[in-house]
Amino acid sequence: MIVHPIEPVFDRNSEILILGSFPSVKSREEGFFYGHKQNRFWKVVAAVFDEEVPKTIPEKKEFLIRNHIALWDVIHSCDISGSSDSSIKNVKANDLSTILDHTGIRKIFVNGRIAEKYYIKYSEKNTKIKAVCLPSTSPANAAFSADRLTDAWKIIKCDI
Repeated sequence: MIVHPIEPVFDRNSEILILGSFPSVKSREEGFFYGHKQNRFWKVVAAVFDEEVPKTIPEKKEFLIRNHIALWDVIHSCDISGSSDSSIKNVKANDLSTILDHTGIRKIFVNGRIAEKYYIKYSEKNTKIKAVCLPSTSPANAAFSADRLTDAWKIIKCDI
């Protein structure tokens, strides 16, 4: 059983919440979300907001707060082999009220179908907010080019 090691990023001005499934091995090692260099999350959200790609953890946190984005994952703990989302078992969900009770979140987005699956199964009944599923920024989602991902993710800016 691996417990999620990364604290959520948000402040009282956060208006949208983006949820992944569970951090990859690389992200767990780095201690921050989307730490694998092949994951396109930071490139995509930077392009959506027409900003430079944040490189360091402090820059990434500042980017999120400046753009009213809260970021976390659906899963608090699970059994997982490496970084393989398909191997996830014995899920315990994060308590999203940690964020929702202290912000003005108006919309929840999930990064890919696996995050959507676990959000619907474990969180939606508690939040009573239907999440919008965006195409995964994972390198495993080879069907989506960076440009196509950016176009799909532009919806997050419309909701701020």
